[in-house]
Amino acid sequence: MAYKTVIYEKEGGVAVMTLNRPEVKNAFDAKMQAEMDAVLTRVAKDRTARVLIITGAGKAFCTGADVAYLMSLGETHKLHQTTMEEMMRGDGNILTTVLKIRNLPKPVIAAVNGTAAGGGLALALACDIRIASEAARFNMIFTKRGVIPESGSTMTLPRLIGTARALELVFTAEAIDGREAERIGMVNKVVRADQLMTTAKEMAAKISQNSPIALGFAKAAIYKGANETDIAAQMDYEAYVESVLFNTEDFQEGIKSFMEGRPAKFKGK
Repeated sequence: MAYKTVIYEKEGGVAVMTLNRPEVKNAFDAKMQAEMDAVLTRVAKDRTARVLIITGAGKAFCTGADVAYLMSLGETHKLHQTTMEEMMRGDGNILTTVLKIRNLPKPVIAAVNGTAAGGGLALALACDIRIASEAARFNMIFTKRGVIPESGSTMTLPRLIGTARALELVFTAEAIDGREAERIGMVNKVVRADQLMTTAKEMAAKISQNSPIALGFAKAAIYKGANETDIAAQMDYEAYVESVLFNTEDFQEGIKSFMEGRPAKFKGK
């Protein structure tokens, strides 16, 4: 399937979605939102796609909503209500994209090649792992535009960097570079620009060698545990998941490969 605003590629078990509107710094319009949503649905259904990388074409990762697109939705005083009503219905928007990333039973890596601002930063925060180029810039610019952070970023950001730092970034609306983002825990790793995709693909390839069933359950369990207040309840959930995994072919292969001293060949069954 051909896309107009994103590029989709897959090599082995690693899928890559490149946001492809470099002329507007990969700001999303209705078409891009629909195509991002379609790619996520495609990856979810593809048993051979084990890990997804999201990156941007050109010098930006994503700068949020295209202003021209926002203004086309209606008069300024009606914009917020109209936008939210439309976004909360059905598929094909940034809200459903964030939810699909979080609920996708496969690891998602954001390879942040340049500016990630506003909704573009919210998109990166929704991913499971963030690798940044030294050229990356991160900006919670919302309050400078008269709105608040959205697309789940008021939840994802403080969970990554703490409430006080999140408030500082939101209140000041100032950009930080990749090294500062790494220091405060917003990104996992910073690399040279020419090493970004190589590093992201190497990590994705390493992840893809593990059991896809276990990866999906592990992702769900960790996000559940991040919001759980009762450790006993979390251990009960872990025990339930383990009881399911014990009956999979992947578990048997994991044990057998260990005993035979060879790499496991997981089938996701």
